[in-house]
Amino acid sequence: MGLVSMSQKTALVTGASVGIGAATAKRLHHDGYSLILLARRKDALDQLNQLLGGSHKVITCDMTEQSQIDSALDQMDHVDVLINNAGLALGLSPGHESDWEHWSTMIQTNCVSLAYLTRQLLPSMVSNNSGHIVNLGSIAGTYAYRGGNVYGATKAFVEQFSMGLRSDLLGTKVRVTNLEPGLIEGTEFSNVRFEGNLDKVSSTYADCEALSADDIAEAISWVLAQPAHMNINRMEIMPTCQAPGGPAIHRAK
Repeated sequence: MGLVSMSQKTALVTGASVGIGAATAKRLHHDGYSLILLARRKDALDQLNQLLGGSHKVITCDMTEQSQIDSALDQMDHVDVLINNAGLALGLSPGHESDWEHWSTMIQTNCVSLAYLTRQLLPSMVSNNSGHIVNLGSIAGTYAYRGGNVYGATKAFVEQFSMGLRSDLLGTKVRVTNLEPGLIEGTEFSNVRFEGNLDKVSSTYADCEALSADDIAEAISWVLAQPAHMNINRMEIMPTCQAPGGPAIHRAK
């Protein structure tokens, strides 16, 4: 069997309707991939697909529902690249004041659903001795901050899960990358986190130039384009206006 050309490769992008997912879909379309666009909002997916020429597969799926993931998988023939982008943060309250439903939703979406979808697609990749899984982690999985609690923990899971898969896949040509962005503007991330409180959203990005969804899509494109013998284990990306803050200290007066 000859080498598969880029135009024949299929990439599944979760959370594809907006933000990083939509930007990644546009970039990978430009790169010549056949796409499977998966998200909850069919109208947004259809609009995106139309923008891309209408040639890609659109699947409506709530990633918190395993039965819907199974139904989506039944509609796929083959996946060469999995972009695990679907995820969210909810709230910024300290642990003792947090909403349990927020914690539960973040764990289900960012950890359980990501792991489940990956597990279902891995056997085929291993059997074909080819494939690439790109997980969208976060610097929150490395650097703790006040109010980050469970969100940061879910992204630490994604980091460890990615590295564990790399260990398991040693001896195969299946690649795994954890992409860890910092502050990103122009997506629905903060709108969801602050439940539409635009004042809080605006203050998050005030007086700084954050990363954009297109920046992250460009990084994903670069990671996928590297030679087959090369694996980017993890990529941490921050805007120049952001840096690690170090441990916090409370001083009694």
